[in-house]
Amino acid sequence: MANLHRRKTLTCTVGNVRVGSDAPIVVQSMTNTDTADIPSTVKQVAALAKAGSELVRVTVNTDDAAACVAPIVDQLEKQGVQVPIVGDFHFNGHILLKKYPECARALAKYRINPGNVSIGRKNDDNFRAMIEVAVENQKPVRIGVNWGSLDQALLTRMMDENSRLAEPLDSDVTRIKEYPKEINQPSIERRKDSTNPVRKSSRGDHSLVASFLKRVA
Repeated sequence: MANLHRRKTLTCTVGNVRVGSDAPIVVQSMTNTDTADIPSTVKQVAALAKAGSELVRVTVNTDDAAACVAPIVDQLEKQGVQVPIVGDFHFNGHILLKKYPECARALAKYRINPGNVSIGRKNDDNFRAMIEVAVENQKPVRIGVNWGSLDQALLTRMMDENSRLAEPLDSDVTRIKEYPKEINQPSIERRKDSTNPVRKSSRGDHSLVASFLKRVA
């Protein structure tokens, strides 16, 4: 059997689940329901938790979805389902988190993709707004590194720098840790995805997660 060594990383708590460092690998899944459909989302989250998911992610991409997050969490708690709910935000997360504070409080973690929230553009205002909400609510943030959502300015610079190396490196998204140091430098949680939310849960390699517990500069 191969001798595996885990890197020394930061640890944060997502709801009641420890992620990173010496914590066990965590199983995370994502719903494929419309989050605005409260009964269907509650039912699927409960099914995922019963199947072994320790974290469940829901899409928060519209006003209706954001308004339904707190009721979903409330109904799950009434059913005795204690699985932490992660909010998957897109281009408008900075607006929704500010507009729906009950959503910001109910979620156990925020998931954002750097290229979707203006990192490298407009002085990172959208990204900064989301981090300020996370700090205010003491929530960890998952900084995504999906290829399609990487900030293009940073991606171009890194590719140019890599091409000039004597031995260019293979593509490695973990180098995205160079993201803005002036905003308490976010770290990265890497994850593998599966398309069937109930039968297959994603087994996360949660290598790095930042908790953003200090006030944004």
